[in-house]
Amino acid sequence: MFESFPPGLLLIVGGLLALVLRGTLRSAVLLALPVLGAIQLWSLPNGLTINWQPFEGYLFEVVRVDELSRVFGYVFYLAAFLSVLFSLHVKDTMQQCAGIAYAGSGVAALFAGDLITLFVWWELTAVTSVFLIFARRTDRAYRTGVRYLVVQVLSGVLLLAGALLHYGDTGSLAFGALGLGSLGRDLIFVAFGIKAAFPLLNGWLQDAYPESTATGSVWLSSFTTKLAIYALARGYAGTEILIPIGCVMTVFPVFFAVIENDLRRVLAYSLNNQLGFMVVGIGIGTELALNGTAAHAFAHILYKSLLFMSMGAVLYRTGTVKASELGGLYKSMPWTATFCIIGAAAISAFPLFSGFTSKSMILTAAAEEHHPIVFLILLFASAGVLEHSGIKIPYFAFFAHDSGKRVQEAPRNMLVAMGIAAALCIGLGVFYQPLYALLPHRVPYSPYSMSHIVTQLQLLVFAIAAFVILQKLHLYPSERRATILGADWFYRRPLPALAVWSGRMISAAQKGFVVASLATLRGGGRVLRKLYAPPGPLGEPWPTGPAALVAAILLVVYLVSVYV
Repeated sequence: MFESFPPGLLLIVGGLLALVLRGTLRSAVLLALPVLGAIQLWSLPNGLTINWQPFEGYLFEVVRVDELSRVFGYVFYLAAFLSVLFSLHVKDTMQQCAGIAYAGSGVAALFAGDLITLFVWWELTAVTSVFLIFARRTDRAYRTGVRYLVVQVLSGVLLLAGALLHYGDTGSLAFGALGLGSLGRDLIFVAFGIKAAFPLLNGWLQDAYPESTATGSVWLSSFTTKLAIYALARGYAGTEILIPIGCVMTVFPVFFAVIENDLRRVLAYSLNNQLGFMVVGIGIGTELALNGTAAHAFAHILYKSLLFMSMGAVLYRTGTVKASELGGLYKSMPWTATFCIIGAAAISAFPLFSGFTSKSMILTAAAEEHHPIVFLILLFASAGVLEHSGIKIPYFAFFAHDSGKRVQEAPRNMLVAMGIAAALCIGLGVFYQPLYALLPHRVPYSPYSMSHIVTQLQLLVFAIAAFVILQKLHLYPSERRATILGADWFYRRPLPALAVWSGRMISAAQKGFVVASLATLRGGGRVLRKLYAPPGPLGEPWPTGPAALVAAILLVVYLVSVYV
């Protein structure tokens, strides 16, 4: 029975069913759906394919199960369960049903074996996820959601166009190793790059995620960008241009995050930074690097969800996540503060935490493949993520100047979800072998070598010392009520202004053309009236002689044109 329908479809159908359920029954169904989905995935053998041929000549591989899709599938189901648990207190049909359907679309996309099937689920993730932004029900959230949807749909349009061009070139729609080199494959690459938040294509991420609801950002942080990482690993492993792209992704968010006041936006920049490590791993393309990408995506979903949960809990209780308005919350939200510190340690790759056992594989792959500059850039980016996510998030939210806010601890379901995520962040740092067993390639690797431990501890100690010194000298950027402009400014401000100006110019040109045409017609009418009206040259009857001469000339011209 489990093999008869695509993974993820159960969540989508369940999301539709939840529309008509209420109360405890709806919560129970939503919690059960990811568990049942994970059981289904566990029962599916590697190599399983499900094909569908709607008409002659077109065969769609709607399901393909292998090691790469399986490891992403497990963590997607785990993230869906944690997101449902974290949002149980929310009595909002839109968020609950859209979230589970969004997760199901992401899971289904992981197992698509052809580009058209991938496109269908790719677009459905966009349509379902936008409701997590709309659910905040403010004018700003609505405008942000529309921009988010436009960008996500554009990614899908490019994917479809690339798939059709690729089919025209090769006669195949198979979603496998693609590489660059043709217009179709290049368009698919850009489509994946938009969802992966490549440099200059990343504005939608920092724009949309912080505008979602307190629980919506937890859903959003788990699926869209990691689906793009999976797609790049599937189609473009070893594509060298991804190495510099990933390096830029790891570095530039550091500077924005350090000066950003909105702590959920800090996490969005941090998310971009972590995606860069994965993109570098895909670009290197060795088995160790791809294992590192998959492991880091797995660990990243958990610790990034935990950090977004902690900030979501703060937003839920205080109504703000502005660093300038927070501080001292450890007194009234001690459990949330503790879980946030665990997530911060994991993202900073402290030994015995999940980030250490996953990120090290990518760093090792870069060193083994003789990319010393890339290795140093990744080290710098690792120090940077400690500054803005490892220190800034917990420090300014819970331990900086006392804001005087005294609130209740987060709701119990939020605490349980954060507790599970925190336990997994520690568990994967200590007992990493089960995760390594899920990875797509069988490459022996041990993260706890003495050189790696010493190098990482030195990096962390120096980064912490730098933060402390800058704070003591009052040189660390202070929290300010300001908006940081990013790449999205170009399509939010100049492009709409250019479109309005272009519309006005086209309207003015159209109006001028109409006026000129009418003037020409009126002038032509006056000329014709002068010619044909008495006493004009053509307005009186001609004498017989000239009329006969003109008729003879016209006859000669006709005969010559026909017979010569």
